Amino acid sequence: MPDINSFISFAIASFALLVIPGPAVLYIINRSVSDGRTIGYSGVVGIELGTFMHVLAATAGLSAILAASPSAFNAVKYSGAAYLVFIGFRTLTRKPATIDSSAKSMTKMQAFRQGFVINTLNPKVALFFLSFLPQFIDQDKGSNAVQALMLGTLFVICGFITDGFYALTASSLREVLVKGKTLPFVQRYIAGVVFIGLGLVASLAKVS
Repeated sequence: MPDINSFISFAIASFALLVIPGPAVLYIINRSVSDGRTIGYSGVVGIELGTFMHVLAATAGLSAILAASPSAFNAVKYSGAAYLVFIGFRTLTRKPATIDSSAKSMTKMQAFRQGFVINTLNPKVALFFLSFLPQFIDQDKGSNAVQALMLGTLFVICGFITDGFYALTASSLREVLVKGKTLPFVQRYIAGVVFIGLGLVASLAKVS
């Protein structure tokens, strides 16, 4: 299993990524602004369970790649680093989506289902895990599948915390979020820089 330093490093990197408003966060904000805190929380649960589906898929996929060839696993690591840098540059050059506070109201179950479907069927989430998890897996620390599963579960837990905070904040500051300019700035520039930084760090990681 990963050592404590790997857990801490992964948790810090996870929080750095999760606090950046992306599609999932924007969905949670929309639901919280439109329908209130309870509906926002329901969306959070759906989003995180959808994320966990990708954790399970990434765990199986990365284990299969490593079993086939350690060199192939390292190739995935470098490809993942390049992908993160690419996402960062693309984020910097695209205008972020806006908040729609007039979205139609829905029940808690509808918000949960919609959040689950949004993240489960999002191929970008799968690509993200295949690029992110390998950077923190140490092939000398035991089962790679167990490491991937534990780290992925930690990511989901971090997601519950950050997304829950967004739901709480958005439901309390509806008018400020709709009219403010801070969120789009964070979505575009802060997010782009963080992705590029993580990609560069990953590319310099020691190859097993």
